[in-house]
Amino acid sequence: MSRLGPLGLCLLTAGAIVAILISAADARQSHRARHPANKTSAHGEDRVPAAASIVVDGTSGAILQAANADVRCHPASLTKVMTLYLLFERLETGAVHLGDSLEVSEHASKQAPSRLDLGTGETISVEDAIKAIVTKSANDAAVAVAERLGQTEENFAKLMTQQARALGMMDTIYLNASGLPDDGQITTAKDQSLLARAIQKRFPEYYKYFATEAFVFRGETFRNHNHLLGTVEGIDGIKTGYTRSSGFNLIASVHRGGRSIIAVVLGGKSASERDEHMRKLIATYAQQATVQADAPAQHQSVALAQERPDFAERRDIAEKREVAERREVAERREVAERREVADPIQALIVKTLSAEAEPPTPMSVVLSGATPIRSTDFSKPSAQVVARWPSPSEVFAPFGSSP
Repeated sequence: MSRLGPLGLCLLTAGAIVAILISAADARQSHRARHPANKTSAHGEDRVPAAASIVVDGTSGAILQAANADVRCHPASLTKVMTLYLLFERLETGAVHLGDSLEVSEHASKQAPSRLDLGTGETISVEDAIKAIVTKSANDAAVAVAERLGQTEENFAKLMTQQARALGMMDTIYLNASGLPDDGQITTAKDQSLLARAIQKRFPEYYKYFATEAFVFRGETFRNHNHLLGTVEGIDGIKTGYTRSSGFNLIASVHRGGRSIIAVVLGGKSASERDEHMRKLIATYAQQATVQADAPAQHQSVALAQERPDFAERRDIAEKREVAERREVAERREVAERREVADPIQALIVKTLSAEAEPPTPMSVVLSGATPIRSTDFSKPSAQVVARWPSPSEVFAPFGSSP
């Protein structure tokens, strides 16, 4: 090696350094290939989440607009709507009261932000937990609720998925109560519209909490993450959500001029993009919703009613059958509650059968007159942003490969 001289030694050293750098780069690339979730774009961001949206008539359930509505996405903190659904159910039965105290476990206190920073062993009232979940989207409060109702968060997540099936949310799986990242926790825009409509109609007394604009806890004020509250006419809820894998999500409920719609936007690239797209959906479709009436909602279209002379008779029969089914479900739940202390296993079986027997919320097909939004016009958006909100007629691959 001494014959190489100074220049040769320098070249050898430089070559060795280059080889080490190339090897390290290859190792990083191999790691990213084995772990797709770690992939980043040229701008250092995670892959762009799937964009999806849907608008449904709040009265009839008819779909007014849909883009990628059945594409599987991550719900993020929209998960907490189901957490509150199950809590509202227990409040309705009297098993839990707004003034009850929830004890914070070590597991709950260690949840990642957003949170209230509740300490292990501390308590929070049920009502404050609701407000914290709605405004601050507090993960520690959500887990405290889950552990009160399900003993463990894992058990509670199973109850959440069970309730999702009962509501007809066939493409939703819950694995936690908060919406913190989990590859297996999935949903669709259509499923979220079903949930939003169900929680609004079944629990009007408790649904009002979703309109809370600010919440004061221990001297600190937490404002609602839904910035459309108080700024867009008629919005009365309900929830935002965000993780890097989900993008920016939002469910909005609007009551305006005797009309009602529920709109869902999933996978926004930013909060402002998501909110602006929601504004446009509301502006376009709020006037297409049917005027609310005192009569029970008719899930069939007006055209169907006109074409079938026996429509009213068939509707009455269906309504009576639905009332009977719901009465049977209620009776089974009462039996389960009475047996819960004496025989918890039998109670669980009865509750499961009751949930499975509850009829799902129906939803009609896309209305022929609905016109999809093809451009979001976000103050001269880039071509990439415009392309994120496709028309319903286009075909897209499902989000992810696992259910």
